[in-house]
Amino acid sequence: MWGLDRLSAASTPSGTPPPRRDSYSPAPRRAYTGSGPGPLPARPGLPTRTSSLSLANSPASSSTSLPSTVRPPNGSTRRRQGTVGAPPNVPDPIQVLESIMGGPPRKPVTRVDTPVEPAKKPDVVVVEIDFGGLSLKEFAAAETAEIRHSSPVHTYSAQSVEEYDKEKDKFLDLHQSIVACDEVLKSVETYLTNFQSDLGAVSAEIESLQNRSIALNTKLENRKVVEKLLGPAVEDISISPAVVRKIAEGPIDEAFVRALSELSARSKTIAFKSKDQPDWKALADIQPLINDLTNKALERIRDYIVAQIKAIRSPSINAQIIQQQAFLQYKDLYAFLAKHQPELAQQIAQAYVYTMRWYYLNHFTRYRTALEKLKLHVLDKYDVLGEDPSAKRSGALLGTARAVPSAYDAFSLGRRMDLLKSTSPNALTAYLAEEEKSAHYLEVPFRSFNLALIDNASFEYTFLSTYFSPSQNYHAISRTFTQIFEPTLALGQSLTRQLTDSTTDTLGILLSVRINQHLAFELQRRKVPAVENYINATNMLLWPRFQQILDLHCTSLSKLTASLPNKPSAASSILSSSSSSHAASSTAPTPLTQRFANLIHGICALSSEAGDDEPVSVSVGRLRNEYEAYLTKASKALSDQRKKERFLQNNYSLVVTILADVEGRLGTETRSHFEKLRDAYGT
Repeated sequence: MWGLDRLSAASTPSGTPPPRRDSYSPAPRRAYTGSGPGPLPARPGLPTRTSSLSLANSPASSSTSLPSTVRPPNGSTRRRQGTVGAPPNVPDPIQVLESIMGGPPRKPVTRVDTPVEPAKKPDVVVVEIDFGGLSLKEFAAAETAEIRHSSPVHTYSAQSVEEYDKEKDKFLDLHQSIVACDEVLKSVETYLTNFQSDLGAVSAEIESLQNRSIALNTKLENRKVVEKLLGPAVEDISISPAVVRKIAEGPIDEAFVRALSELSARSKTIAFKSKDQPDWKALADIQPLINDLTNKALERIRDYIVAQIKAIRSPSINAQIIQQQAFLQYKDLYAFLAKHQPELAQQIAQAYVYTMRWYYLNHFTRYRTALEKLKLHVLDKYDVLGEDPSAKRSGALLGTARAVPSAYDAFSLGRRMDLLKSTSPNALTAYLAEEEKSAHYLEVPFRSFNLALIDNASFEYTFLSTYFSPSQNYHAISRTFTQIFEPTLALGQSLTRQLTDSTTDTLGILLSVRINQHLAFELQRRKVPAVENYINATNMLLWPRFQQILDLHCTSLSKLTASLPNKPSAASSILSSSSSSHAASSTAPTPLTQRFANLIHGICALSSEAGDDEPVSVSVGRLRNEYEAYLTKASKALSDQRKKERFLQNNYSLVVTILADVEGRLGTETRSHFEKLRDAYGT
């Protein structure tokens, strides 16, 4: 393939045209017989091909490239500088071309010309050739014409022309291939130019992004520094939109309470900073928002608490459920209300007091009515020691006219003690009280009513202490509790009077006293001092009635003793339970001893843990003296002294036997006293 030889770069003197090197022609050269360099013969081949991609046309080329040769005007003579001559030992160009084209080798052409003087190296080498906007074919044709006009006519051998004509098609194919390659190179040049342009744009984009990244990093670092300095201060006085939305529109729940707590903290911080820095514009901007949000929260809290208070007045509602789930769970709501609107909080508290006052009074009134339907053993003036137990009496239900079975023992404690030892914290329900068919003693309704009263009072006092404690002190809470429970406590005292005023049930009254003491201990354990006055008032009702009943027993024994005749025949019918003829000579214990011993046993059993300050021991001493006086006078009915002693020993022995299992100081002293009497008459 023909092409330009690569030449070494050299500078071209000013005004001297660049040398041009043509390919060797297959035709024989003619010697030039002139002095100095002469014109070269014209080459009948293709023009010299140069690449359309030059350093001058490249977008990335420098403006200070090597100087290019200016193309002379058309018609000017272009001559090669230097001596024209073929170098030695150079193969024939035709053979080289055929070897490249793949044709058959041919014999070398014998040159008939005289030897040509070897060409000398040109003084100036042109690196870049200006084609003047012409294609390779046009540039070659133009140079050939110039050479023809300026050079003498050369003659070629007939063999050379004939061979050229034979290889013309191959040369045309080669030319077309070169043209196609030139087009491809032009497209590659275009692609490379566009790629370089795009690459320059991308480079500019990357540089711009780098500059922006550096600027953003600088801003980020500056903001971090500013945030580190101003972040805590801004956080202290700012409120998130979520908190504002929750307080203004959200439901009343745990999240609302947390938002309220955050609002309180921000308000406190802003108020504190406003005193130290009154000229801060941020505080002045956020203060109206804080005030509006606080007012909105107060409005919603007021509506919520009022709605819950109204719900308590609904029929068949359990107030404790509302207190636990609506009030205690969100107790911070009232504290927030009391802090910002104390007058409104006081009004709401008063509305709650009136509501709960009505609630407890209404429910305990219904409960008392249900307890009054219980069948109770009514013990009256006939159930005393000095009265005849065989007298016919009819019992009546407390508050009703229905009859009660008369099969009961007024002087024996029996299983009534189990009520005091019971660990069940539940009281008798109103439904069971209304449906109960069996008869009970007075301590059953007393315990049920007071146990329910103490449980509700304890819960209410605990609720008041927890819910109103931030805004009310201990004395204010006690007054609030008294306002709520005052009518209900009065209802309990009224029930106690109704149960004890007309009864002579000594053991029932003492059982009620012990139940009341256990309730007092329970209140101390629960730390509810507000019900202490009610406990003391109940004791003031029970103890005097107990003393009155013991006085009735003593009086009845005194009357019985005074009624005994001094003659044995008259007293026999009273001392013996039998009407037989040998009653006067019997030394068996009297029925009165059995009743007395049972009564004393019950009193001592219920006083096993009593203190020295109780009046029980004095009353038992009086009752014991009256009984001994009765036995002493009753023994006079026996004429034989030995029978008298045996009679007294048997009665005292029965008393000691019944008192054998009693515990406590009072029981031990009483048993020891009767043991001494038994032993005295036994000897």
